[in-house]
Amino acid sequence: MNGAESLVATLVDQDVDICFANPGTSEMHFLAALGGNPEMRSVLCLFEGVATGAADGWYRMKDKPASTLLHLGPGLANGLANIHNAKRASSGMVNIVGEHSASHLKYDPPLTSDIEGLARPLSHWVRRAESSDTIAWDTAQAVAKASEHPGQIATLVMPGDTSWQPTTVAPVLPPLATPERKRPNAARVEQVAKVLRSGEPTLIILANKATRGAALEKAGRVAAATETRLGSQFFTSRIERGAGRVPIERIPYAVAQATEFLKDFRHIVTVETTEPVAFFSYPDKPSQLKAEGTQVHALAEADEDSELALDMLLQELGATNVSPIIQERIETAVPTGALNPKSVAHALAAALPEHCIVVDESLTTGRESMGLTMGALPHDLINNMGGSIGYATPVATGAALACPDRRVFCMVGDGSAMYTIQSLWTQARENLNVTTIIFANNSYAILKAEYANMGAGTPGERAMSMIDIDRPSIDWLAMAKSMGVPGVAVDTAEAFYEAMVNSTLEPGPSLIEVRL
Repeated sequence: MNGAESLVATLVDQDVDICFANPGTSEMHFLAALGGNPEMRSVLCLFEGVATGAADGWYRMKDKPASTLLHLGPGLANGLANIHNAKRASSGMVNIVGEHSASHLKYDPPLTSDIEGLARPLSHWVRRAESSDTIAWDTAQAVAKASEHPGQIATLVMPGDTSWQPTTVAPVLPPLATPERKRPNAARVEQVAKVLRSGEPTLIILANKATRGAALEKAGRVAAATETRLGSQFFTSRIERGAGRVPIERIPYAVAQATEFLKDFRHIVTVETTEPVAFFSYPDKPSQLKAEGTQVHALAEADEDSELALDMLLQELGATNVSPIIQERIETAVPTGALNPKSVAHALAAALPEHCIVVDESLTTGRESMGLTMGALPHDLINNMGGSIGYATPVATGAALACPDRRVFCMVGDGSAMYTIQSLWTQARENLNVTTIIFANNSYAILKAEYANMGAGTPGERAMSMIDIDRPSIDWLAMAKSMGVPGVAVDTAEAFYEAMVNSTLEPGPSLIEVRL
């Protein structure tokens, strides 16, 4: 067994059984080890940002880390944008980054870089594997770190000689431990209970693990018992929503709308998140969105057990037997006529199948969609927590691999889609059940709104030319066909609905171009 084989065997032993890979010369022994271990699934990605984004999507649906294989410092750099998004979403990930052999580094070959320096700002744990005999221990430590709550980014640098040299001793591994979540502070729980009993207007903001499963159900009980409202930040890593689930209100994105939404609350209770702030700073607009005088109380910090915190709160309130607030099913008629944010939302609400996964990077077109799909059939919603665009198609790829029995709908603007369109090729190669919906308005429409929000004046022709992407227009159907994905273009609400329904009738990927 060589170092690379020891690394792969350890990943599998630690329950990391998938690797999103974009290999290069220095990783050939690791590539051979991936192929030689039948318990490891290897998924080829044509760009490192697809690999890291797919690992993010995998974690969001499986709650366990995937691994990536990246080629030296430049390969890591290509993947950093979606590592940033994964970090902000608290997704665990183990990045294996190839490196030159120690004997070759002294000659400063062209691909030499400070890999650790690149990795540290967006990693919680970074280590260089110095020996084929210790790489198993290093790998196990990386997996343990990535598996913590909240999920962590672990980056292991693998020099070529560490990879190809044989091991001389049996691998030594640390004990396999189940990740533990910290117990919430009882005094904080008591304080929040006091606030809720006061009857003063209160919003409980849920995030991460609190927006799904038993934690969400218990939050619904708290809301029912105290007439408290439940909310989420505008972007959340994953929410279980729709009919039969506990409904959560979404704090608006725009500063004016968000401050209006929050102005009457005297208390904000946070669960695995912090108080709401504006996504950007704007001239003469606040960064903090709460009203002056509103008090913020942390029920559960990001590294604490939110389900336990909500259970403790229910006991403190004497409300353990209260039934939760539940969203009723709202039958939405199939819309007709022109495509606009409202008709798009109604088409989604009517077409989404039960237990599908929605990955949203629709920006301008989809901002109204979520409020109008609350009563759709039960589904999961995934958002971009980090704001670096080009996340949706890779995350949808990883989510589809994590949940092969569920249809994934990926909603993305045309500008965003161009960042990581290579995801379509991987979806076709792996025959993944992903419907990619591209809202094609031939511009970075979000930036037109932000231009006005920033008070930058009236944009001239030259400024607008840096926002429009219509010269030339992108042929999305040809793009999809070239990567093995069938596509259809729609320009009415009823055609959009029909295309979504048709995409679920056969397995495999498809693309819908929504011409706006």
